[in-house]
Amino acid sequence: MAFSFCGNDNFSKSSHNPYSVVNGVLNNGCFVDALNLVPHVVLLFITFPILFIGWGSQSSKVQIHHNTWLHFPGHNMRWILTFSLLFVHVCEFAEGIVSNQMQNTNHLHLFMPAFMGFVAATTSVVYYHNIETSNFPKLLLVLFIYWVLAFITKSIKLWKFAEEHIGPQHLRFCITALLVLLYGLLMGVEINVIRVRRYVFFANPQKVKPPEDLQDLGVRFLQPFVNLLSKATYWWMNPLIMGAHKRPIELKKIGKLPIAMRALTNYLRLKDAYEDQRTAEDPNRAPSIWRSMYRAFGRPILLSSTFRYLADLLGFAGPLCISGIVKHLEPSKNATVMGERHPVSNLYFMSSTELLQNTSVLAVLLFLALVLQRTFLQASYYVTIETGINLRGALLAMIYNKILRLSTSNMSMGEMTLGQINNLVAIETNQLMWFLFLCPNLWAMPVQIVMGVILLYYLLGPSALVGASVIVLLAPVQYLIATKLADTQKSTLEHSTDRLKKTSEILKGIKLLKLYAWENIFCDSVEDTRGKELTSLKTFAFYTSMSIFMNAAIPIAAVLATFVMHHFLTQTGPTPSEAFAALALFHILVTPLFLLSTVVRFAVKALVSVQKLGEFLQSDEIGDDSWRNGDMSVSMEAGKKHLGVTKAINRKQPMRYQMDNYEQPTRRQMRPSETEDVAVKVTNGFFTWGNNLSTLSDINIRIPTGQLTMIVGQVGCGKSSLLLAMLGEMQTNDGRVYWSKLPDNETLYEGNFSKNRYSVAYATQKSWLLNATVEENITFGSPFNKQRYKAVIDACSLQPDIDLLPFGDQTEIGERGINLSGGQRQRICVARALYQNTNIVFLDDPFSALDIHLSDHLMQEGILKFLQDDKRTVVLVTHKLQYLIHADWIIAMKDGYVLREGTLKDIQTHDVELYDHWKTLMNRQDTELEKDIQQDSQTTLERKTLRRAFYSREAKNQVDDDEEEEEEEEEDDDNMSTTTNRRSKIPWRVCWCYLSSGGFFMVFLMVSSKLLKHSVIVAIDYWLAIWTNSKTKTNAAAGAAEAAGAAGAAAGAAGGGAGGGMLVGSSLPTVISSTLTTIAPPAESDWYFLMVFIILCAAGITLCLITSLTVEFLGLSAATNLHHNLLNKIIHAPIRFFDITPLGQILNRFSADTNIIDQHIPPTLESLTRSTLLCLSAIGVISSITPAFLLALIPLAVAFYFIQKYFRVASKDLQDLDDSTQLPLLCHFSETAEGLTTIRAFRHEARFKQRMLELTDTNNTAYLFLSAANRWLEVRTDYLGAVIVLTAAGASIWGSGSWLPSAGLVGLGLTYALTVTNYLNWVVRNLADLEVQMAAVKKVNSFLSTESENYEGSMDTSQVPENWPQDGEIKIQDLCVRYDPMLKPVLKHVNMYIEPGQKVGICGRTGSGKSSLSLAFFNMVDIFEGKIVIDGIDICKLPLQTLRSRLSIILQDPVLFSGSIRFNLDPERTCTDDRLWEALEIAQLKHMVKALPGGLDAVVTEGGENFSVGQRQLFCLARAFVRKSSILIMDEATASIDMATENILQKVVMTAFADRTVVTIAHRVHTILTADLVIVMKRGNILEYDKPETLLEQEDGMFASFVRADM
Repeated sequence: MAFSFCGNDNFSKSSHNPYSVVNGVLNNGCFVDALNLVPHVVLLFITFPILFIGWGSQSSKVQIHHNTWLHFPGHNMRWILTFSLLFVHVCEFAEGIVSNQMQNTNHLHLFMPAFMGFVAATTSVVYYHNIETSNFPKLLLVLFIYWVLAFITKSIKLWKFAEEHIGPQHLRFCITALLVLLYGLLMGVEINVIRVRRYVFFANPQKVKPPEDLQDLGVRFLQPFVNLLSKATYWWMNPLIMGAHKRPIELKKIGKLPIAMRALTNYLRLKDAYEDQRTAEDPNRAPSIWRSMYRAFGRPILLSSTFRYLADLLGFAGPLCISGIVKHLEPSKNATVMGERHPVSNLYFMSSTELLQNTSVLAVLLFLALVLQRTFLQASYYVTIETGINLRGALLAMIYNKILRLSTSNMSMGEMTLGQINNLVAIETNQLMWFLFLCPNLWAMPVQIVMGVILLYYLLGPSALVGASVIVLLAPVQYLIATKLADTQKSTLEHSTDRLKKTSEILKGIKLLKLYAWENIFCDSVEDTRGKELTSLKTFAFYTSMSIFMNAAIPIAAVLATFVMHHFLTQTGPTPSEAFAALALFHILVTPLFLLSTVVRFAVKALVSVQKLGEFLQSDEIGDDSWRNGDMSVSMEAGKKHLGVTKAINRKQPMRYQMDNYEQPTRRQMRPSETEDVAVKVTNGFFTWGNNLSTLSDINIRIPTGQLTMIVGQVGCGKSSLLLAMLGEMQTNDGRVYWSKLPDNETLYEGNFSKNRYSVAYATQKSWLLNATVEENITFGSPFNKQRYKAVIDACSLQPDIDLLPFGDQTEIGERGINLSGGQRQRICVARALYQNTNIVFLDDPFSALDIHLSDHLMQEGILKFLQDDKRTVVLVTHKLQYLIHADWIIAMKDGYVLREGTLKDIQTHDVELYDHWKTLMNRQDTELEKDIQQDSQTTLERKTLRRAFYSREAKNQVDDDEEEEEEEEEDDDNMSTTTNRRSKIPWRVCWCYLSSGGFFMVFLMVSSKLLKHSVIVAIDYWLAIWTNSKTKTNAAAGAAEAAGAAGAAAGAAGGGAGGGMLVGSSLPTVISSTLTTIAPPAESDWYFLMVFIILCAAGITLCLITSLTVEFLGLSAATNLHHNLLNKIIHAPIRFFDITPLGQILNRFSADTNIIDQHIPPTLESLTRSTLLCLSAIGVISSITPAFLLALIPLAVAFYFIQKYFRVASKDLQDLDDSTQLPLLCHFSETAEGLTTIRAFRHEARFKQRMLELTDTNNTAYLFLSAANRWLEVRTDYLGAVIVLTAAGASIWGSGSWLPSAGLVGLGLTYALTVTNYLNWVVRNLADLEVQMAAVKKVNSFLSTESENYEGSMDTSQVPENWPQDGEIKIQDLCVRYDPMLKPVLKHVNMYIEPGQKVGICGRTGSGKSSLSLAFFNMVDIFEGKIVIDGIDICKLPLQTLRSRLSIILQDPVLFSGSIRFNLDPERTCTDDRLWEALEIAQLKHMVKALPGGLDAVVTEGGENFSVGQRQLFCLARAFVRKSSILIMDEATASIDMATENILQKVVMTAFADRTVVTIAHRVHTILTADLVIVMKRGNILEYDKPETLLEQEDGMFASFVRADM
């Protein structure tokens, strides 16, 4: 009967027989305990079968989309109560076990019911969860019965205790009372469910629907809907994170946001809070944004702060438990407080404090505290992040709505620039979001610091204050460093934007640079800017490393100060329990102080952001434009009703009406006399752009319905303003705009769609396109109608342009460098206006960027035919007076007022002067017209450039759009298993490449200093353990000696004890020190310990400094080398590389990727190495103290491996999603701000708002998932950390007696185990970050492998004559040329001979190889057969620099660089001013340049935008002249010039270049009629080769046909 239930202590008195029921059944405590078992057993018997049946049938049941979809009332309360119940059961069990050890025989009834209770409680919650998911509340009755029974049995026990005078001083009484309370509460929760759901005792149970979000299968973010346990541990994320391994996470997988988190919901909350502050008394008062944020989002922040406080307070349990465990392991004299035996039942009752003195109990408590603390902390983080995201969505919506209402004058007068708006969106909202994330820290930190200092004082007395003050005093220094960092970052940013500007200029003009051999000059200028950038990066690196150093060194310094002080104050060192608790506390204290500087910085930034936001939200808005709907408010309802009834009828059929009362469609009269035939009428209008000066004054006009009205006048006379005034974009000082209301039946006039009379199709002068496909830009939100679309495209002659685009009209505009020319963009805008089915069309100078053929076509087909057929009212602003004959109504403007209004006939009769003026202008335009016709039109040129852009790429078959994607695909095609592997592998090779570019010495320095630093830090703590241990040993020994009365025994005991404890560490110094301890008297040994301690600490601090510096500077040197190599590689790459690589992609390497390498990789690397080494050193220390720990480590390591493996892949995907969804959002904002007038004219605000909300939600979903994934990881690693602490504590407490470590070492081990919990998740997070950032290195690396051009050549520079080529004789023998070894040759066996000084013209169709020939002269293409000999030297043998610097070329598109005119003509600075002026004179530019401020040093803006195209081309000519070479090649140089300038050019070439060889590649044949030799090429072969006169005589010759076509 060793395990009898009631125990069998054989007492002499029979009354004490444990089974006797003499005094009544209930008075035998053992039977009361047995009674307590009953409910638990009953519950288990009932629920198990139900659960099994349920689980069996669940597989057959279709899985509900979310097994989370419903919560019974009181759901969270029940989970919390059940968890408390479990905890109390554990306490009861522990108490029972400890009491049982005090008895003579085993008393099962002391702990058995507690164990069963634990099992039953667990079962109850599992059971509840299953019932909840299957929504079958009737089965909850079982639980109800269980709570009632348990409540009754426990109450009986409590009542019996009270009768026997067992009170709160006994632990068992407290536990029982708690249990009664909990069971009672749970019973209450159960009754509440019955009350609400009425599933039993009531006639009609309540029907329940799942929340709206969950009926929508698109919602995948389940955090708000899952049960409490899943919420706390993010269990619902498992499938997503595990699944990322098999296939990447896409937008589909993360679905939609729940309604409560959508931007719209939050916008309404914030807006209400904002508007509520506008009171009736003071309507103009600016509402406070802070207050509205608090009103809208205050509650979740309070909740999060509560979690935060709980977590922080639980955080202090760690040090206290350690102190307790160590104290009770110390051999000491103080006895524990004992409990007492109960006289009647002879049972042992523990006192309430006694349990806390049991080390095992403390270890479990420590574990539970850690788990809880971490859960609360993560919950707090999650709530703030969710709130922050909600706030950001709300702010974005608010800003967007404001943008849509901004007054136009604000935008145009520059009060609100696009840049400011973009900053608001990209920066200020994020600042506020981050501020919210860090917000709880603001009030949690002071509490944490105060608590920490109090505890330290309680442990160590006054000396603790010294250490704390060290930490507090150094906090301002950290703040200072943080602000310095922010400043340096700003200056770095300025330099890098500068560098980027230069780089992009180089890349845009790379062809010219190579042809003129100027790469190195420009390369140096970039390197120069990069040097400045690196200087500020050095400062940045220095401050970063200082901040890292402070972080690592402050705790060491604080510990040093404290213990030295303690030593001087008390003359004895601290005991192990005090020392290690203090150590743990210092670690806790450092975090808030380090964060404090960050939080303060963010708070300051948030204040600034809010101020900016407030100003923006208060800025002027556009007036309310109800008048646009006619002069009375037209009821929208009426319109809607009709539209609903009518059927869509094809435009071609006669109109039919479904509704009876509209049988007679009235035809419109064409006389613009009666008022109802006026579409828009302005009476007595004075309009302004908001500066009180009337831009337009005294406007009285009418726009006749259904007719073509033209507005003409000089530049700047207010034509566009008039349109905007009619659209209500200007501020009205006086007068009114009257929009006619159509007769009701006209509402129903329809083609395939109903016309929207409230909207005006409006094409601005400056074309505005969306970042969308061409088709989307034209349809602009209207339904697609193929026939109509085709008609519009033809009218705007867009088809040829569309055919050139890689994906036709599905090509995205403005993406991947597909940029359309001005004319193409403008035609798309006009097409959009034509396609929209609106009654009124405003076209603002649609011909400005079009050449004559297109204008005519657009006028005839588009405006006269397409729009007039539709009887739409058209208002056209134009400069092309030749179209006035088509106008039905003309408005002539001058200086902001209307000069004349009427038909052309009226004006002819009434204002002869004006008419004559127009006539002369028209004649002038006609002559221009003829000129224009002679030229090859500008459009073909634009198309040509467009084709050039794609032609080279198609060669590579468009695969090369994004090389990285392609590489990955190739690798991943093998099979599924390898992909999973590959995606979880860390890119070690890239890391190695990064490190090696930092230099081997730096790498060696970094590795060695890191290892040293961590060993020193371990040594410091180890020394502390030995030192404190020696104290307790001597004290304990002294106690023993007094008892024995023999001093000899003391030394032996101390020696044995010290030796025994020390040899575990088994390193030499420990043994020596232990012997020293034995010999030396305590006082001196103390000094010895103190000195070593101080030296170690100093070494640690120095090493901290060294490591933080080495890592940062390693990163810096790597960044320097990578950028330098990248720049040199790219600038020296063959021209083919630039044809096939999109410019944007190259620029990305220089912007985003370089930025990551410069600023992000070093801190990540630092953090990663630090946290990894900390974790490893901790694990090392623990396992050296208690080797048993190693066994437990294996499963933990496996778990950790899998967690990090899954997380890294998922995190990378989510990170990509977040980045890729952010860009469209920012684009949408800037697009909207640019196209405000268009959007408002079309009345598409609602559609754009909708799009913005969608984009915001998408981005927020990605961000939410990313942060939830981070929480998922942190919860898991934190729990792992807690398990490590538990196993470490367990191993040291329960380790078998032979090698039980000394108390000091146990303290050391536990303190280290505690730090692991903090750093484990950082290891994984940093690994994931580093992996993402290493992609940048990989991309840069992929460019480093490009082939450079062969610059050396086989001849030495010295062998080339100084003045070569002096004659300019060119022999071409059997020349074959190709762009790439993979491609077909573009020139095939070409032979020609050009005499010195000859003028040669080369012509041929596009793609005949003309330009390739000009490139061959410069050895820019692959000459794989034959040779070109210039003045007796084969050019392939020459060094490229020499060859290219001796020839000149003028290219088709003029390229100018930003800088001065002097720099553009002569970047090498080799020529005198006279020579430059001479060149300018020849190019007819002298007078213009003289007039500029600064003359030769006048500024040229980026791309030479401040000069016209013709002037730019002339500058290029001057540039070629400055370089006095005897061979000049002109590659279609006159293509973009008007006739007059071209004639100048021809003259110059004939006179100035009389003695030089000139090769002209002709675009228009008549330019080469005067040449000495004409070469006609076709498909890379020479077709005709002779004097022009001879060739013209051949009637059927190619040249002759060209000339005929061109005349």
